[in-house]
Amino acid sequence: MKRRPAASGRFYPGSEFSLRKQIERYIAAKPRAKAVAVVAPHAGYDFSGRTAGAVFSEVEIPDTAIILGPNHWGAGSDFAIMSRGVWDTPLGEVAIDSDLAAALKENCEFLEEDAAAHESEHSLEVEVPFLQYVNPKVHIVPIAIAAHEEEMLEELGKGISETVKNAGKEILIVASTDMSHTERSNPARQEEARKRDMMAIGAILELDARKLLRAVSEEHITMCGSAPVAAAITAARLLGAKKGRLLSYTTSYDTTGDYSYVVGYAGIVIE
Repeated sequence: MKRRPAASGRFYPGSEFSLRKQIERYIAAKPRAKAVAVVAPHAGYDFSGRTAGAVFSEVEIPDTAIILGPNHWGAGSDFAIMSRGVWDTPLGEVAIDSDLAAALKENCEFLEEDAAAHESEHSLEVEVPFLQYVNPKVHIVPIAIAAHEEEMLEELGKGISETVKNAGKEILIVASTDMSHTERSNPARQEEARKRDMMAIGAILELDARKLLRAVSEEHITMCGSAPVAAAITAARLLGAKKGRLLSYTTSYDTTGDYSYVVGYAGIVIE
């Protein structure tokens, strides 16, 4: 099974040459360190690419990555995995790690095989070219999440941690999210959005999934990927991670200078 790109030519360039050139602008040549997980944005590269690049410049990309992202459109299952086939991007095909995906389904019985949930979803897709660029041999396991129940997300995190522990190889967990989405903003409203984002980011840096979900709910933080991030930080903590480190926080306003609709982006390494 081949998944065709849904975001190519919209969120990022549709040609290999142009895509490589754009990613090159965001990836710094610097020493890399191992990480248990990362949090990266998934907007158009013109807006969030600098923040994503800060993340993928910092960490070693092993040959396998589990990518968790929100299901924006609600299509398909609440916890949708693809465990077979390849994902196509302008940089080439990326194979799914079928053995790891099968192990994940054994450890997380509520994960459902569901290609339809991934067909039009961009939140996982936009992470793949960055992973490919750094490590052309990378394999992925994509999981799209539409549910927000704390207990289910905790179980998913536990299942991921058990699967990674038993895999016998290096695996990076990638959680895909944007931060606050603010319509008809202005400097004062944007400062309030930034403060709310920093509350959510603080919970991520503490690896406290319950605190993150509570903050998003109680403070009405329009962070689209709080569920995948919660599952990822639960898994990372169980895998021995001690802290998160904020590398970059930007907004679309930094690029557009337009307050009519502003989205925040955070780049975090969990180690």
